[in-house]
Amino acid sequence: MSPRPGCRPIRRLRLRPDLPNNRSLLPALLVLALSFAGTGAVAGQPETVIIDTDIGDDVDDAFAVALALASREMKVIGITTAWGDTVTRARLVGRLLRETGRCGIPVAIGAPTKTDTPFTQRRWAEAYPAAATAQPQAVDFLLDQIRHDPGQITLVAIAPLTNIGAAIARDPQTFRKLKRVVMMGGSIQRGYDGPGHAPDAEYNIRMDAAAARVLFASGVPITMMPLDSTIIRLEPKPQSQFFAHGTPTTDALALLYAQWSANNSWNQHIPTLYDAVPVAALVDPTLCPTTPARIEVDDRGFTLTVPGSANAAICLKSNPGDLLRLITSRILAMPVAPPCER
Repeated sequence: MSPRPGCRPIRRLRLRPDLPNNRSLLPALLVLALSFAGTGAVAGQPETVIIDTDIGDDVDDAFAVALALASREMKVIGITTAWGDTVTRARLVGRLLRETGRCGIPVAIGAPTKTDTPFTQRRWAEAYPAAATAQPQAVDFLLDQIRHDPGQITLVAIAPLTNIGAAIARDPQTFRKLKRVVMMGGSIQRGYDGPGHAPDAEYNIRMDAAAARVLFASGVPITMMPLDSTIIRLEPKPQSQFFAHGTPTTDALALLYAQWSANNSWNQHIPTLYDAVPVAALVDPTLCPTTPARIEVDDRGFTLTVPGSANAAICLKSNPGDLLRLITSRILAMPVAPPCER
């Protein structure tokens, strides 16, 4: 992957042949190199981020959360759970945060909904005890954080948009004080089956099309990563190399992957990292360039481009190889922290 324009070149590190311990430096140098992979020339403070996720069904949400935790370009100030069994999703998030030493991040629970989508990673979630004290409700938490830090928070939306629709309905003026929403959702020129196939009603939009319509009408800046740019597959060879890395984060993701692979009803074994793409685009926006468009959502959950002033910036094309390298290298280079106390 080419460095972003404006980055200072990294000085070459040379091993001296006269020193006896050069080989022992190689693992450290590998970690150092990985830590620079995908680095953007981001000045100043990291992006303040809240993640809204339906973690536990498909495995891509777990990769998205792990990537956010591993990336110094963002500060995760909260994670809200959405859709289906939101209480057990919060237990899954809590366990993932504990495994990665990040228990200080608040987890808020969205309103539960009915769903037919299998919660493939339920056993991993239920092995973690329920919170000893009451956790905040997602809509309360989101609006409170916006009020506390208006104009500064980026909401990463990687779930059906129920929490977001409810927050807008309750307090649209406060919601408009978000810095922006960066979302995985929609299908513009291609669907799940790839180029040459008609667009689909993408899952995150289709599950709550009414909430999606409310979001696109909210006036908040939206960066949208549809199916067109988010079909990033972790194929068997890099998958096995990644899961063999042996850090707490990769071990947790390996277990979540195994449960997803064994329990998903669509008989998939190669994960598609849809939801990691919005996070990767926050790390390095050059990987998912956008174009302005006006989006409307129909009752079936299709996202349509229509004439009129733009209400979203859409990434219609990305480089899967570069995205996958950023996602995996960042997670592999994540500093190892001991599991934290609850």
